[in-house]
Amino acid sequence: MLAVGTLTAPAHAVGRGGGSWTVHQPREQRDGVTAVVRLDAADGTVTLAARKGATTVLEPAPVGLVTADADLTSDLRLASRHTRRVTEHYTMTTGKQLRRTARMTETRFSFTGRGGARLDLLVRVSDDGVAYRYVLPGEGEVTVEREASAFRLPGSARAWLTPYTPNYERLYAPATAAGAADGSYAYPSLFQVGDTYALLTESDVDGRYDASRLVHEEGSGEYAVRLADASVTSTGPLATPWRTAVIGDLATVTESTLVDDLAPASRIEDTSWIRPGKVAWSWLDGFAAAQRSLAVQQRFVDYSAAHGWPYTLVDDGWKTTDWMPELIDYARERGVGVLLWVHYSDLDTEAERAEFLPRVKKWGAAGLKIDFMDSDSQERFRWYDDILRDTAREKLLVNFHGATLPKGIQRTWPHVMTLEAVYGAEQGNVPADGLTTLPYTRNAVGSMDYTPMAFQFGTRTVSDAAELALSVVYESGFQNFAGSVNAYRERPELERFLEQVPTVWDESRLLSGRPGEGAAFARRHDDRWFLGSVASGPAGTQDVALDFLGGGRWLAEVVRDGGDGGLVRERHVVTRRDTLKVPVVEDGGFAGVVCRAVPGRDTCDRPVTRLPLTSLTAGPARTEADPGASVGVTGRFAVEDAGPATEVRLSLRAPEGWTVRGDDPAAAELPVGRDLSGDWTVSVPQDVGHGSHELVVSAEYRAPGRPGTGVLRVERTVRVFVSPPGVDYVSDLPFTTERNGWGPVERDLSNGERDPADGGPLSIRGTEYDKGLGVHAASEVVVELGGGYRRFTAAVGVDDEVGGKGSVSFEVLADGRVAAVTEVLDGTDEVRRIDLDVTGVQRLTLRVTDGGDGVDSDHADWADARLMT
Repeated sequence: MLAVGTLTAPAHAVGRGGGSWTVHQPREQRDGVTAVVRLDAADGTVTLAARKGATTVLEPAPVGLVTADADLTSDLRLASRHTRRVTEHYTMTTGKQLRRTARMTETRFSFTGRGGARLDLLVRVSDDGVAYRYVLPGEGEVTVEREASAFRLPGSARAWLTPYTPNYERLYAPATAAGAADGSYAYPSLFQVGDTYALLTESDVDGRYDASRLVHEEGSGEYAVRLADASVTSTGPLATPWRTAVIGDLATVTESTLVDDLAPASRIEDTSWIRPGKVAWSWLDGFAAAQRSLAVQQRFVDYSAAHGWPYTLVDDGWKTTDWMPELIDYARERGVGVLLWVHYSDLDTEAERAEFLPRVKKWGAAGLKIDFMDSDSQERFRWYDDILRDTAREKLLVNFHGATLPKGIQRTWPHVMTLEAVYGAEQGNVPADGLTTLPYTRNAVGSMDYTPMAFQFGTRTVSDAAELALSVVYESGFQNFAGSVNAYRERPELERFLEQVPTVWDESRLLSGRPGEGAAFARRHDDRWFLGSVASGPAGTQDVALDFLGGGRWLAEVVRDGGDGGLVRERHVVTRRDTLKVPVVEDGGFAGVVCRAVPGRDTCDRPVTRLPLTSLTAGPARTEADPGASVGVTGRFAVEDAGPATEVRLSLRAPEGWTVRGDDPAAAELPVGRDLSGDWTVSVPQDVGHGSHELVVSAEYRAPGRPGTGVLRVERTVRVFVSPPGVDYVSDLPFTTERNGWGPVERDLSNGERDPADGGPLSIRGTEYDKGLGVHAASEVVVELGGGYRRFTAAVGVDDEVGGKGSVSFEVLADGRVAAVTEVLDGTDEVRRIDLDVTGVQRLTLRVTDGGDGVDSDHADWADARLMT
């Protein structure tokens, strides 16, 4: 990075009275951007306006602030002003343009207020916008109570606004500047004045201050800056965040790097370990149950390895398991990095970070998805400062969800790959006009984790080709693709394109579009251009001018929706003078890639290093057996894609003293579509202990497509439960009646809230149980005993899968009479033991209430619930 400040005008000492001063963009142009600062001689108030050429885009609006010691919004006098040229060269690890040059004119206006209080107003103007901040030059503690800052638009200006929430997860809607309803609006807010647009946001927010939002009263064109806190306290000298307006046409808005240009330089000197990339994300293909399944996560690792994606992300649920180090080792052998979800509250103290971050780094985790910050307060930004410093020290990449907006954070902390702050695909219903507004608003200011490709989830609002196009239209250092493996495999042209598309760009161009109607982009990575277009509206033909290309002949491959509902690929040889004409369906789009046309080249695809996509199944997953009995076990290993696999061998491993009969099958090579199966009979010893025992089916193989990988291994477990004599488990009995707060009552699994058998292991305070019931308050299960049992016992508590959340109370009724009641238990309480005499009882009722505070994550376990004869 090179930063140069050049004095372009001398300092000016100014006496009493008002005045007006214009700050021009570097290399002044007739249609250039300017900021006009005016000091009113009558009341000493200061306003700032912005122009693009002859058009006033931002009308004069107040600037100034109020501290605990001084009102610096009026009675101000200009003491001096100083202008300099700012030029900075820097390189990003993510974004729409990796190598950047920022050129800005900066004028510092130094004001004095009543009692000699000082306020400096720094105004910067570039060819893509205007920004200003305040500097309180004094030493010592300073408390800012409010800012007078505001942006004022012509009342008739068109607007695209989203209501403010601390996680920025609301849809944008069109309005006018004056016609928008009373309320708070989130950054970035987009306005159109004539042919010029203004995108309002902020930059350089950290723990010295807090974030802000825009507050508006219907009928006015003014949008006032409102701080997240009632006040902020910091140590002087204090420089506040930049109040920022990107100004220009839509190409300027989408291609601007102004928010990053204003941010502090990188605090990480060596960025060689930072690697953006595509991510296989399983949340929308199974939710928490999928995160608790080692087999499911291995499946997504295998898919990444088969298609050249560098990462997989394991979301909320994995912390109730013990296999994460095993998964990370499995992924490392296949060249895939594992990213881990973690709740903000698990990292909000220095002690928690000091324990957790080195532990997951030692496992080999590549990074973290940190969720649920849900605040723009100064306290939360101080936490951001801490977590960014600590994750950088451990060399852990970061994805923030439930988070604030990017405000230059990716320049200062280049290991931040993306942030959510969007009404994204996980909502399941983002309309096409919402999709086509985001490139001009949210995604214009930084990486956006929208999580596209969730074909198996929610309501489809755009075509397959339009969904594929989002891999180009939306910029994100981590592209967390949310599809299921089956959904990808049903769309081979989509798979092929996603193998090739990068997640960071050397250059980005908006080709056409308008907010809510459509967006077509060309983004360059090395010597290839990738195209993406998504539209909201009827079917038609989209014209794509290719004048962004260099001279000579180019090969253009376009992936669009075909007539039969599938995706088709078309090839064209073109020059920069040509226009592509692409048929698009209703709410459709297309994706494409363009490379130099050379003799013998029929595709722009580059080689992808692959490992075979395989599957291993073993059955039965669970079974019960008596001492001395036999259990039949089967295993099947298949190569589904990117084969062959070679030197394949299946085997079964049993506990010591157990006898295995059956051969271990082997194959020299298994091509795609072939499988290898094994059958074994396992004898249970007579003296076996009661409880659960594991039989392990293992497959070993090599991947000839990646020499040097070594022997790859995958395992599946068959759990054999041996019951003690004279015991019946409630989970094995028929229910007379059952009801449950969320999802069905689960037998021998925790409650997954949605579908049968979607829970995980029953687990209370780190202890797993093979037998029991998983329920969700309010719940009731009734079983008929018929007077045939003498005792009922159970271990009860809140399941570990909800962490510290949940609060429940357990009740046992014998023939309608209350026989036992626990106090209210939450996720931090130890297990409670229930032991009842049920001699002569005809009907047993197991009831769970929500503890009286409303139903929220009330996952309750009747673990090891047994009846003894």
